[in-house]
Amino acid sequence: MKPLSERLSAVLGPDGGRELERLLVDPAGRVGVPDVTCRAVWNAVPGAIRKRVLEDAAQELTRPAPRLTAGSWARAFRDGDRSAYEDAAWGLQERVSLLILAAVLTGESADAGKPPGACPHLDAAIDGLVEFAEASTWCWAPHERFAAERGDLVPDPDDPYLDLGAAEVASLFAWADHVLGPRLDRRMPGLRRRLRREVERRVLLPFERRRDWRWIGADGGANNWNPWIHGAVLAAALLLCADDARRAHLVQLVVQGLDHYVVTLPDDGGIDEGIAYWWVGACRLLEILDLLAGVGGPALDARQMPLLGQLLQYPQRMHFGAGWYVNVGDAPARLTADQPWQVPFRWGKRLGQPETVAHALAGARQQHSAAPPRSGLGRALAALADEEWCRALTAGEPAPSAPWMTRETWLPRLQILVARETAGSADGLTVAVKAGHNGEHHNHLDIGSYWVAADGRPLVVDVGRPTYTAQTFGPDRYAAWPFRSGWHNVPEPGAAQQPGPEHRARDVRVEIGRGVTGMTADLSGAYPAGTVTGWDRTVRLVRADGTTPPHVSVEDRWEGGGASVALHHVLAGHVELGDGRATVTAPDGKRLVMHWNPQVAVASVVRRDLDDPLLTGSWGDHLTRITLTVRCPGAQGHVAVRWLLADEVGGAAKNELRGLAQHS
Repeated sequence: MKPLSERLSAVLGPDGGRELERLLVDPAGRVGVPDVTCRAVWNAVPGAIRKRVLEDAAQELTRPAPRLTAGSWARAFRDGDRSAYEDAAWGLQERVSLLILAAVLTGESADAGKPPGACPHLDAAIDGLVEFAEASTWCWAPHERFAAERGDLVPDPDDPYLDLGAAEVASLFAWADHVLGPRLDRRMPGLRRRLRREVERRVLLPFERRRDWRWIGADGGANNWNPWIHGAVLAAALLLCADDARRAHLVQLVVQGLDHYVVTLPDDGGIDEGIAYWWVGACRLLEILDLLAGVGGPALDARQMPLLGQLLQYPQRMHFGAGWYVNVGDAPARLTADQPWQVPFRWGKRLGQPETVAHALAGARQQHSAAPPRSGLGRALAALADEEWCRALTAGEPAPSAPWMTRETWLPRLQILVARETAGSADGLTVAVKAGHNGEHHNHLDIGSYWVAADGRPLVVDVGRPTYTAQTFGPDRYAAWPFRSGWHNVPEPGAAQQPGPEHRARDVRVEIGRGVTGMTADLSGAYPAGTVTGWDRTVRLVRADGTTPPHVSVEDRWEGGGASVALHHVLAGHVELGDGRATVTAPDGKRLVMHWNPQVAVASVVRRDLDDPLLTGSWGDHLTRITLTVRCPGAQGHVAVRWLLADEVGGAAKNELRGLAQHS
């Protein structure tokens, strides 16, 4: 099935190439972002948003620009450190994007002969563009297979590798040329010709001439790389390519390639790469569809696919509260403050999903930015040019309700369940649990793992991903502790979980009711063959019924086990251990209490100090793991754990818990 290219063929007819060429003549005026000379649009940006951009740009001008060095690029091969170069590349991209936004908002301009200081934002942005143009490569080192195959530590400019890094710079150049064109011609004559030449040889020609790029996913393995790179190629084709026939051909290749991604998306809208990758995968698909519809009109408008409404809801469905999210795959528990929230806002409006609109506004307010430049220049410009988005974001206080927080969400293809005490609120308990398999994109060994949040803050947690290294996506991926099952909330029946799609949950079933929502799955397939015959885990949210306090129950039953059974629990906060109970308290005072039968299992505690900035950004300086080791596991067994909010533990609740523990 090729949903996009088949639609294109059906609409354009037998002479589709020429019709597409006709539709795409002079597309720059239909991309939704005017150039800098359209002062009516840029002067209408609300004062609060304008002030934030200009203040950030003023601060940026006081800092030195990041430098792209051969030594930092080579570190990926020398010591596995890919961040030294990639952080500099991202920093330069963010700097240039921010300064371009400021140049557009101020409208500053000067003749080529005017001295420095005549247009500070524009001049500094030009310096950054030229630094990228002078770089030997735009490719991030771990991706540069051509250099690796030659055994080189210096990339060959005549043999460029088209990856995410190259896509980012191509997109930056395309939108910079589009929005600042008249100002660049006046201040730095010849620069636009240079920008176009670099995009041509580094991106458009490799894309056009080589059709076996692995990221296209023709083998069925397409992931976020596909829409990420195709989106950049599309922007470059529309904004930088002067030849009408070639532009149409490039767009046709984009549509054909994008189909490989669309067909991988499950009909429940889930993203197995995790919430962080929704923004660079699924979200970019939505932006591509907007751009195609904008430049091509109804003939290129494929935004009616039923899947898109489901896809759009994935972020809100994974939301715990505030900045916290269910973080399957390589996702942090807290979103970074650089997401293009105007995209789900705009799509929520289009598809009549007011809860998506509300979530987008809440997300943007949480990150305190309407148009974060790190998300990409094109995205930031689109946000600033969207009058409805800017007006909604600056229109008074947000409503206190959270209509996107449904009582429960079940994604049957990904096998992820999220349930909360009360719809429309993060208050109380929220539980999430996943089944799935261990061959997912950005996989962790986490079949059967679960989260528990107190008032929207996760305290039983998924560690998330550490800073990527050259080894992260190779055979040594699971040497990193955050990826292994020993640091997920899963059983360990004498062996750790194993990677690969053949290691999967079986007999997955859900229970959805007013009082109880839960999931049961057989986890035995996650482990080496023969480790255990069967392992049923049931995770349930039990809502208050007047006699029983709200709680999360986790029950494990096994058959054919060996001599060792352990249950891991990764906790974020200060942990106090007692006899058959533990309390975890977050820095903001949120507290959970864990109960188990101490006659059945003995607890041990490991504190894991953290120094990785991606992990400390979510959890602070440490995490704690409580492992319950079953005293007498036997060939069959049963262990139960209960989680309650701390303020629910008292009187009748204690008695109830004591009774529950006796079933272990």
